[in-house]
Amino acid sequence: KELHDSIAYLDSAFFNAFNTRDLEKLKSLLSDSLEFYHDLGGVTNYDQNVDAFRKNFEGERRLRRELAKNTLEVYPIKDYGAVETGIHRFYATEKGQQEKLSSEAKFVQLWERKDGKWKITRIISYGHHEYLK
Repeated sequence: KELHDSIAYLDSAFFNAFNTRDLEKLKSLLSDSLEFYHDLGGVTNYDQNVDAFRKNFEGERRLRRELAKNTLEVYPIKDYGAVETGIHRFYATEKGQQEKLSSEAKFVQLWERKDGKWKITRIISYGHHEYLK
């Protein structure tokens, strides 16, 4: 329960930073050794992801991530940290338009606890359903 609550809090903090376009907060929760595996976009590293976040935040299109209710699962990884799984949805708002469901996907995030700090080292995002072109 304590581990689940900790990771749920970190997930919320990470995506609150995403939703509010807080690049520095996002970076603080990502490991320099980040590897992101995306079924549609391929494999990217820390620098590529930070650059993608920066470009996204500078654009007019606003994205918002929402965790699907009751999908979050957290399990310990001995001497490392935790694995988090779930389903999330992304919503897009184009300038002058209403927010619309953009995509939904399953995800896995590996969290490493090092020197008392949690950071995401691996992300796997798969099973995407794209709703907007």
